[in-house]
Amino acid sequence: MKSRVKLLRAERGWTQEYVSKRVGVSRYAINALENERHDPSLDLAFRLASAFGLTVEDVFTNPHVAISASLKRERSG
Repeated sequence: MKSRVKLLRAERGWTQEYVSKRVGVSRYAINALENERHDPSLDLAFRLASAFGLTVEDVFTNPHVAISASLKRERSG
């Protein structure tokens, strides 16, 4: 899963520590998400989205879904 956490955090001037405290996980967990070493649980994805005031889809993307949608457009076009 592709995460925009690092970008969103940087835009707001937030530290990993600040985000981790807002959503109730360790700074290590935020670092792992930002470096795509870990996919969030559904609960954590919603907590992160809420912390940023966004939807889960705005914070995370699934590259497999994007590829699938792209293939469908190519096949139908």
